[in-house]
Amino acid sequence: MRNLYFLLTKELRSYINSPVALVVITIFTIITGYYFYNIFANFSTLSFQAQSNPMAAKQYGALNVTEFVVRPFFSIVGLVMLIMLPMLTMRSFAEEKKSGTMELLLTYPLTDAEAIIGKFLGCMGIFVVMLTLTFPCLALVGYFGQPEWGVIGAGYVGLLLMGSAFISLGIFMSSLTENQIIAAALSFASLIILYMSGLSAAFAGENVGKVLEYISIINHLETFAKGVIDTSDVNYYILFTALFLFLSMRSLESKRWRG
Repeated sequence: MRNLYFLLTKELRSYINSPVALVVITIFTIITGYYFYNIFANFSTLSFQAQSNPMAAKQYGALNVTEFVVRPFFSIVGLVMLIMLPMLTMRSFAEEKKSGTMELLLTYPLTDAEAIIGKFLGCMGIFVVMLTLTFPCLALVGYFGQPEWGVIGAGYVGLLLMGSAFISLGIFMSSLTENQIIAAALSFASLIILYMSGLSAAFAGENVGKVLEYISIINHLETFAKGVIDTSDVNYYILFTALFLFLSMRSLESKRWRG
């Protein structure tokens, strides 16, 4: 536990001292804030039209702030995470290899599991900061409207689980190369494939379509955005995270074996 704490603090300090975390957090906050503004402004416009025009009220139906603002916002945050998190994880092991400190890390009295989990928790710490910065947007919704806070809570649980899956995959890709750009590209390409699999399900056969829908990493977020914490979706993200953390440990073991 002491070794894990040492590595975790080392990772957090390296992120704080590096411009990478600041750039990723800033871009993430700007993009999500911009899309929130557009979603909320559109909802405000529809609400005004519905109040002033009875025909528009019938056309739009019951304007629910949770349905029109909260759920679309969580979907947007998930897509932005898909783009930004590979930039956060690309340096995990690639930078260690390029700077020559990988061999030093492997000589520490650390197990492979401690090394991987320390890197993982360091990235998760920065990711939690990123998510925290999105909460003022939903607090603004709560101030002007009456959102369903249960849906908001479930949505954040889903984002945390999905973020852990993204980070575990990114750490694995970073363990395969010493080039940070290649690590980010491999992570992004893998996540895009997993995202597109859900869109391809409609063009596949029934059985294949069900498989493609299940492995789609974004589709599982939709249930959380509806305020439902389904154990199948929770298990998917946990197993996904565990799988790629395990593969990362195997990658480290092969590095030790090769010397």
